[in-house]
Amino acid sequence: MTLPTFTIVPNGPFSLAEAATFGFGQRAAGHWDGTMRLAFCLDGYATQVGVQVRQDDSVDVRCVVHGPTEPDVDAVSRQVARVLSLDHDGEEFTAIGKRDPVIGRLQAAAPGLRPPLFYSPYEAAAWSVLSARRPARQMMAVRQRLSEAHGRTFELAGQQAAAFPTPEALLAVESFPGIPAAKLGLLRGVAEAAIGGQLDAAGLMALGPDPAMAKLQQIKGIGPFYSSLIVIRGTGFADVLPVAEPKALALTARLYDAAAPLTESEFRAIAEPWRPLRTWAIVLIRAAGPRVLGDQQAVGYAPVQPAGLAAVS
Repeated sequence: MTLPTFTIVPNGPFSLAEAATFGFGQRAAGHWDGTMRLAFCLDGYATQVGVQVRQDDSVDVRCVVHGPTEPDVDAVSRQVARVLSLDHDGEEFTAIGKRDPVIGRLQAAAPGLRPPLFYSPYEAAAWSVLSARRPARQMMAVRQRLSEAHGRTFELAGQQAAAFPTPEALLAVESFPGIPAAKLGLLRGVAEAAIGGQLDAAGLMALGPDPAMAKLQQIKGIGPFYSSLIVIRGTGFADVLPVAEPKALALTARLYDAAAPLTESEFRAIAEPWRPLRTWAIVLIRAAGPRVLGDQQAVGYAPVQPAGLAAVS
């Protein structure tokens, strides 16, 4: 059987290898064999798909879809583009690097890096509940087992990839090893919110960052920190500045040779030239900053949970 395919032509620099080896949240940075394997709940959250993603010599991104007999290829293409930040003009980011030498140096250290996102606000919210006050690596393993048991597994380029349960399937889970009853109750609340439309990516995007964060905090278990994570890394807002994210502030201070820790106003001033892609700049700083600074251990985008997080546009 011939599987459906589609091609995304990036506007501006893009490296699939950088995206596939990035590693944050629900995904660990893995060995790069030339294929990125995606398995996720399709927007609308009624079904799951698997996608093999490769980048050819022309830099085009070529995808093969596994899943329903007649998948909505256009919907899959839009979601993959969002997840890989290919729904934005990368030339704008190149221009930022030309007017800000620090960003330009970071772009040279991580050529073609764009922010990889969670598959959806639903999956970002579920990860937020799962990972709260738990070691990320431990909860990644729990998420994997939950996906294998109650989601859908795809064979993608010779490897198994399990998609997270749909909200309907998640509601039917009465207990699961490694997930306390209270946390499972919060996961059910996330599933109900997804079914009720509170975690629709397009709807949240239409609200704008701050109203979207406020709406997300109506879901039990989602506070200011995680509402910010869902908005920035699960919905796809590209120009949100996290003004109280400690590691980003520390790396920015070092990269810009600040004599002391940055104040919020100083951070905002430095970030002004990064518009309209301040989210992209922060992700680049977190990912490529350690490479430029020569740190022994790279710092990916897996923010430490502070007491609170303000992320404002």
